[in-house]
Amino acid sequence: MLKIRSFELPDQNAVIELWDSCGLLRPWNDPELDILRKQSVGADLFLVGELDGGIVAAVMGGYDGHRGWMNYLAVCPSQQRRGYAQQLVKALEKRLISIGCPKLNLQVRVDNDQVMQFYKKIGFKDDNVVSFGKRLISDTAANVRQQ
Repeated sequence: MLKIRSFELPDQNAVIELWDSCGLLRPWNDPELDILRKQSVGADLFLVGELDGGIVAAVMGGYDGHRGWMNYLAVCPSQQRRGYAQQLVKALEKRLISIGCPKLNLQVRVDNDQVMQFYKKIGFKDDNVVSFGKRLISDTAANVRQQ
């Protein structure tokens, strides 16, 4: 049975390896910095799923007082299609509801049809919006040393 709990700092390497195995890492995002930043804001919304003492799933949630956000949902490829992602999403939803969050948003890359089908299956709908982003702090090595 999957044990879901809040992320702890000793989980960092396992979570980054998980994200890598799921193809979630991008060169413009430093995963260690993403984790460090998350630990300073709403750390209780960063969840991991443990199986037999190892981390096989993770999700990073957030709430800004208006909407909840879900990022980095990942399940080890060898453990997929067992309901673990859905269990993590439900656990995150429960935590968000408990703090008054009325809606959960997420972003999916437009070419990731398999993931879009998963989210539709568990009740998410396309909001017909375009997502914009603007990097405020670069995660390049030079900037990381200055922080």
